[in-house]
Amino acid sequence: MDFRHQITTPGALSGATVDALVLLVVGEVLDPSLDPALSGPLADAIEHGDLKLKKGKGLYLHRPNGVRAARVAVAIAEDSSPKSLKAAAAQAIGLVKGSGARHVGIAVVGTATLGATEAEALVACAGDAVYTYRHTKPSAPPAPALKVFTVFCSKADAKAVQQGVRQGQAIAAGVALAREYANRPANHCTPSVLAAQAKKLGKDFDLKVEVLDRKAVEKIGMGSFLAVAQGSDEPLRFIVARYDGAPKSQAPVVLVGKGITFDTGGISIKPASDMDEMKFDMGGAASVLGTLRAIAELKPTLNLVCLIPACENMPSGRAVKPGDVVTSLSGQTIEILNTDAEGRLILCDALTYAERFKPAVVVDIATLTGACVIALGHHHSGLFTPDDRVAQQMLDASRAALDPCWRMPLDEEYDEALKSNFADMGNVGGRAGGAITAAMFLRRFTAKFPWAHLDIAGTAWRSGAAKGSTGRPVGLLTHFVLAQAG
Repeated sequence: MDFRHQITTPGALSGATVDALVLLVVGEVLDPSLDPALSGPLADAIEHGDLKLKKGKGLYLHRPNGVRAARVAVAIAEDSSPKSLKAAAAQAIGLVKGSGARHVGIAVVGTATLGATEAEALVACAGDAVYTYRHTKPSAPPAPALKVFTVFCSKADAKAVQQGVRQGQAIAAGVALAREYANRPANHCTPSVLAAQAKKLGKDFDLKVEVLDRKAVEKIGMGSFLAVAQGSDEPLRFIVARYDGAPKSQAPVVLVGKGITFDTGGISIKPASDMDEMKFDMGGAASVLGTLRAIAELKPTLNLVCLIPACENMPSGRAVKPGDVVTSLSGQTIEILNTDAEGRLILCDALTYAERFKPAVVVDIATLTGACVIALGHHHSGLFTPDDRVAQQMLDASRAALDPCWRMPLDEEYDEALKSNFADMGNVGGRAGGAITAAMFLRRFTAKFPWAHLDIAGTAWRSGAAKGSTGRPVGLLTHFVLAQAG
């Protein structure tokens, strides 16, 4: 996908050389600087009740007189905020998505400035619009003809818009990568496939990628990770990928992604209903790979390490059992009271492994708990960190990326639920506050670095008719990592 920016004025939009012109109208009156070839038909539509200058309203015009573009799609934005413009763009692009248009121009009319954040939001919207899953569905509808998107802007806004388009393009590519691998069925996206994709990124962007197999993981002593993987015939993989954009003396940012490529729950098996969606349980890993791709394209001055423990959680004669005690890489022992609380068991060893990089900050990302979905629904990801500075950086990144998260508590009283009579800790507490006790479990392995945990169980995918990966939180993570370059 090719994303561009072009300097123009509202009065020249009718002559834009594009197949489809998307107009995002802000305000309760038409911009008087909009040229008559466009303002005339819009005013006529308003007069006859076919268009209202209210949020959510839209209009499609085919071959309007005096307009070079064969298609004009209009959507009304509530205001000039990036969130409102993105919503309006989604509506307008939807009007031309199924057409033969290859080149779409997007213009915002009725607002004073168009900055980097707004341009990035428009590009992200366009990226979402053109993604089509077809890896295991040859009968899928043809991919949209859309290949090129141009954001129109004024000369004064051009530098900021160019920056936003560039950043938005990188994030959109990362989101598409995350969506693609999360959407693939578990027999098409195994730990080995994830490892192969990481190696491909390494080759494409000159990154250092190392993949550890079971023997290497055993040698290191990742007993908790091994316990989860032992019930499956599919071999585990521990992926270590590095982007080195700064001197070695600069401490890296470390991202840790949960890579359970399918989660049956193990011996504590899940109900059959909706279990197919457990192919999305590697959404954390997918988002880390997507973020790595975005960062590698943008080439900021920083160091980034991505760690992905990848395996299946399956019931078998070899599978770990409720009540088993394992020794983690940290040396702490864990009583596995529920084998379906497996994500924290693979993450804790990866968090301990992160210590060797002497990181500036570590963020783990996981589709970890149904409890987080109950608490926050499907709009906000759950953010857990004891560090106020890291929390603020994460929240700022979420707002900039339009990828919201919400900070949750980590009071020491919640830690009581993890006590065990037979090990240093249990892997679950009671039903109440389940997302918090899961985070408290992970916190026990993060004493040596600033740390945050993102529970994306409610945001990594959609169910129902729109079932599929969202690619979140690639946007949030990319903004967070980029901020560390400052």
